[in-house]
Amino acid sequence: MFFSIISNSVALHIVFLFLSLTIIISLTIIYALHAILLIWNGIIVWRKENHSLSNLLTLIIGILLLIYPLLSFVFFHKIIPKPYNVILEHFTELSSFYVISVFIIFSISLWICNFYHPKLDKKFIIILGAGLLNGSEVSPLLKSRIDKAIKFYNNQKNSGVKAPLIICSGGMGIDETIPEGIAMKNYIIEQGINKLDVIAEDKSKNTSQNFLLSKKIVESHNLNPDRGIFVSSNYHIFRATSYAKNAGMDINGIGSKTSGFFLPNAVIREFIAILMNHKKVALLIILIFIIISILSIL
Repeated sequence: MFFSIISNSVALHIVFLFLSLTIIISLTIIYALHAILLIWNGIIVWRKENHSLSNLLTLIIGILLLIYPLLSFVFFHKIIPKPYNVILEHFTELSSFYVISVFIIFSISLWICNFYHPKLDKKFIIILGAGLLNGSEVSPLLKSRIDKAIKFYNNQKNSGVKAPLIICSGGMGIDETIPEGIAMKNYIIEQGINKLDVIAEDKSKNTSQNFLLSKKIVESHNLNPDRGIFVSSNYHIFRATSYAKNAGMDINGIGSKTSGFFLPNAVIREFIAILMNHKKVALLIILIFIIISILSIL
């Protein structure tokens, strides 16, 4: 009986050890794979897009993930003295868990937003601008948004309902020779859309102004500001919806497709933008994590 208990205990410990090793190895592989994929994506974006800091996000994050285990070991165990290293390590762990959790929730919310299918009864469509090529040409990203709006316009018109007013919203950037709204309007008219159904809003500098100035156009045409939709890239719909609500427009958006290679970078940028829009909340959470980290060593 005694030897049977010992034998069962050893077997149980072996099973637990095997499961623990399997989980550790699996998590390590997943972690390393994410780092490598982010670096690979960053290199592709670097080759195909301009070399701005925002387009280097996936590359930077991928490199940081790859070297983090070594850096954390040196930093927490060799450089920072006790007990400060323990406090900093706990703070880093709490912050990482929080950021990852919020990012997962954000990604799910973003994905859900793109399931919206509006009825063909809208009074207006707002197209949110994006950068122009060579200062005056519609970029592939912006073209995708415009084509999405044109498709909805034609579907509603062909259904027998009065065609919606198309509002092309976008001002002129420092590297552009004409406002984005004008370039968008010209492109739409070239596609055979009635020019009386297209109007350009060419003063806005950001998404918030896109909606505020577009709302003035909507109201000047005696249209209900809650009876429309907006069009943007699929990764931008979640954040843009909040700007529409803040401008007093209870409308939702439909998302145009984004190139697969650019999507990870764009989603991370959107996530950072949302965090920056809630600075006070972020600072409060940081303060709470600092307090918890200090109390953990007492």
